[in-house]
Amino acid sequence: MQHIRDGIMVVNTETIAGKVITQNLGVVGGSTVRAKNVGRDITQALRNIMGGELVKYTELLEESRSEAIARMVADAAARGANAIVNVRFATSAVTSGAAELFAYGTAVKVE
Repeated sequence: MQHIRDGIMVVNTETIAGKVITQNLGVVGGSTVRAKNVGRDITQALRNIMGGELVKYTELLEESRSEAIARMVADAAARGANAIVNVRFATSAVTSGAAELFAYGTAVKVE
């Protein structure tokens, strides 16, 4: 994974090809907690019986990843970083029907 978001390069590797890390600015992170939707659950339960992709849940996860990455990037920007390396994701149950998606990595300056 490598892309640029709000001027900050985001990668899931420890280094960036062709770049030199000149400063380590520490761990940055961003999270979001999302709850399932009753209407969406009903339609996806039917889809689960029939088989196939649970499209609404896929969309929910994609929105969650995007929001968590945006918050992580904002954290890195506030520290003066121009890249985030070694990006990872973690999830945890917060309560029944709600989960946290957490994106984290190391904010760095690269040249």
